[in-house]
Amino acid sequence: MNRPGLWAGISDMAGRIVCVVGPTACGKTALGVALAKRFGGEVVSADSMQIYRGLTIGTAAPTEEEMDGVPHHMIAIADPAEQWSAARYVREAIPVIDGILRRGKLPILVGGTGLWMDAVVKGHGFAAGCAGGSVRKELEARLAQEGIGPLLEELRKADPAAAARLHPADTKRILRALEVYRETGKTITAHNEETKALPPRYDAVWIGLQFARREDMRALIDKRVDAMVEKGLLEEVRALLRRGLPRNATALQAIGYKEFLGVLEGTATEAEALAEVKLRSRQYAKRQLTWLRRNPAIHWVFWEKDRDFARALQVSTEILSAAGVS
Repeated sequence: MNRPGLWAGISDMAGRIVCVVGPTACGKTALGVALAKRFGGEVVSADSMQIYRGLTIGTAAPTEEEMDGVPHHMIAIADPAEQWSAARYVREAIPVIDGILRRGKLPILVGGTGLWMDAVVKGHGFAAGCAGGSVRKELEARLAQEGIGPLLEELRKADPAAAARLHPADTKRILRALEVYRETGKTITAHNEETKALPPRYDAVWIGLQFARREDMRALIDKRVDAMVEKGLLEEVRALLRRGLPRNATALQAIGYKEFLGVLEGTATEAEALAEVKLRSRQYAKRQLTWLRRNPAIHWVFWEKDRDFARALQVSTEILSAAGVS
């Protein structure tokens, strides 16, 4: 139901949005489209790999048929040679969401990249620092030469709370914390505390999808991976290489692409790659659920063996109506 101008010109309250979340293969795309059609909305993808052009099969990016006439945003907008962070996604996604609100439409964020979705809802920005900057390069060189020990000790002197919080094996976040301190003079702990005190940018209603039984989720994931291979995942990887995409590009590290890259390089058979993709996809789904379960605002819809989208739409409609979305 379209309400032109309903959220336009908001200044004293956060814009209302809907977030549809859940692990891989749980049906987020279909429910997002159904809700968009019912409530006059537009879908904004929050998937860290669907942003790349040419990554369609392995990321399960929605087809024109699956979009069913609903406008979709933040899909296939980046060159696969680029490296996107949560900070960059927020910078690009917020103007899109605000534009949907100004048109009187309901933004529906759909995706499984929990960090990105949380960052958009909060809208607080990120501490300074650049993965390809000079400070990061210096820190990475030291890591290669000295190991993580001296760097962790340096962080312990500058930001004891961060050093205590981070595992020594979490080199990425240790370097990030040092980078923030060196570039800004402020610890990442202080930055995080400041942002926690800020109100969220958007008033989000969260709807989550998951299976009641883990074995049903695993079976669906395996079935989905089989379908990806049948649709031509190996050829999609080959096409990316033909376009000159470096083998170490972030896009080729995604689940499915990395394993089938090994097939083309002769380090794995198709059967081995298929089994590995299924395993890594199941592990990823588990991590997604671990992240999402920390959010008490999510209204969960549980699937039985088969996904009942009519019921999910009904339950979701009741949740949104109760929250004042109409």
